[in-house]
Amino acid sequence: LAFDSAISLADYLHSESTMEAAFERYQEERRLELLRLQSAARNSLEWFEEVERYLDLDSVQFNYSLLTRSQRISHENLRLRDPDWLNVAEKWFQTAAGVADNEPVRPPMFTPFKLRGMELKNRIVVSPMAQYKAVDGNPTDWHLIHYGERAKGGAGLIYTEMTCVSPEGRITPGCPGLYAPAHETAWKRLTNFVHAETEAKICCQIGHSGRKGSTNIGWEGMDKPLTDGNWDLVSASKIPWSDENAIPHEATRVEMDRIRDQFVAAAEMANRAGFDMIELHAAHGYLISSFISPVSNTRRDNYGGNLENRLRYPLEVFRAMRAAWPEDKPISVRISANDWVGEAGVTPQEALEIACAFQAGGADIIDVSAGQTSTKAEPVYGRMFQTPFSDRIRNEAGICTMAVGNIYEADHANSILMAGRADLVAVGRPHLADPYWTLHQGASIGDRLAVWPKPYEAGRDQTWRLADREAEVVRV
Repeated sequence: LAFDSAISLADYLHSESTMEAAFERYQEERRLELLRLQSAARNSLEWFEEVERYLDLDSVQFNYSLLTRSQRISHENLRLRDPDWLNVAEKWFQTAAGVADNEPVRPPMFTPFKLRGMELKNRIVVSPMAQYKAVDGNPTDWHLIHYGERAKGGAGLIYTEMTCVSPEGRITPGCPGLYAPAHETAWKRLTNFVHAETEAKICCQIGHSGRKGSTNIGWEGMDKPLTDGNWDLVSASKIPWSDENAIPHEATRVEMDRIRDQFVAAAEMANRAGFDMIELHAAHGYLISSFISPVSNTRRDNYGGNLENRLRYPLEVFRAMRAAWPEDKPISVRISANDWVGEAGVTPQEALEIACAFQAGGADIIDVSAGQTSTKAEPVYGRMFQTPFSDRIRNEAGICTMAVGNIYEADHANSILMAGRADLVAVGRPHLADPYWTLHQGASIGDRLAVWPKPYEAGRDQTWRLADREAEVVRV
């Protein structure tokens, strides 16, 4: 880094008209590289400081975790350095997942995974992403095509966007629901297509908007209140999302009972609609999250104050959903593992306790997100920036986790999985740009065993040929 910086400074001292201009250009160019190095150093330092959390890993996975601790050395980078060792590591990973010894070795993202009675063909998840195209809570043909395409695209598990438990539980008028018979029928049509035409499984994320409801659809002003047709808001406490949003009223015990029952009814409808899995949305500042986070919960009763009290109602809702959901079907919980407001909010240490509480209540996997609980949050962005929270929960508490957040390459997914930082990897925005992200990423790293829809096999063959040709050019 020092040599690179010296070369850069020397170049600018010769190319710029003044020394001041040279130093300005130098500072601008090297700042980003220095930030990247600092981030890598921080990741590496934390790995060594918390090495005890990895001591129970198999020696192969421990070595891989050590080698990739900074996130600057990735899966494919290791393949360049020592392809034989990485092949052994990948073999170990898929054998540990129950793949027969005589099966060909594949990258970790294509290793199967099982939760209760649900078996996924691979570890890639399509994140829940709002579409704002529902009509009166009813999913439309847009949703059929949107989710159907991504199910055909090779991912093992498809998530719906947050599906709301009541009309007033919607974020926007364009959000879908599970509170009317027509909703159940429409979702059933969609799950039938996914199951009939693909190998993917589908999960319904269930939630209530709380104080973040009654707002515009995304492209008309995210989190901005509606100009007309607003509905009353409810939250853990009388704290608005922002100065622009309406003040919610504090949920009464009668309302909490009713909303809990709405979550249960939605879970029952999701089962009848054919979903393989459901998730309780307890993150991002929505209703359940508003009880968990001290930035939105200032109650003075048994549902506010310390973490045990703040978790009381979320756990009540979750346990009721788990009791109503079939025993052989998994259920997950999405949490915000960091409010990004320092000690005033949920911290990664508290997130560990939150995850343990939901696991004790019957959660099969924790979907580890972060933030979006306060307008005062100061997140630290970067590649895979939320993965360390998943890593901590998985390896300190022994809980299955799903990693999310700025994961956009197969290399990211394989590194996360192989190092044991998560059991599943959720990919969001890349799936908006490319419904076939999983198949295309597999082709780019040389995997030729993914199953493509039969009508698309000619396109598969061309994709593979082009990927092989590009790889050959790189080698030359």
